[in-house]
Amino acid sequence: MKKLSGMLCACLLLSACGSVTIRTDNQRETSDMPSYDKSFNYWWWGLKGEYDLNVREVCSGNSVTQMQSIASFSDAALTILTLGIYAPRSARVWCEGVHDV
Repeated sequence: MKKLSGMLCACLLLSACGSVTIRTDNQRETSDMPSYDKSFNYWWWGLKGEYDLNVREVCSGNSVTQMQSIASFSDAALTILTLGIYAPRSARVWCEGVHDV
């Protein structure tokens, strides 16, 4: 039982948040609330599940300032606990002049 607990703790410590952020200008990454935030379900370590997100529709014609794909700590923990069968990730979009779409 101690080995299992130790292995679980090690896996949780080794899992981390991961994100990819794209800015459409040369500014720094924003920490404001995103205009759009949605979680997507992936399976088998992300091998199954493909989603398209049209940022023009999300921003309703406004300029896109930042896009981000993120796996939070809870997403990583769920992936580990399900042995990679379920691997959620989130997509976030920041639109110019638009908040909480």
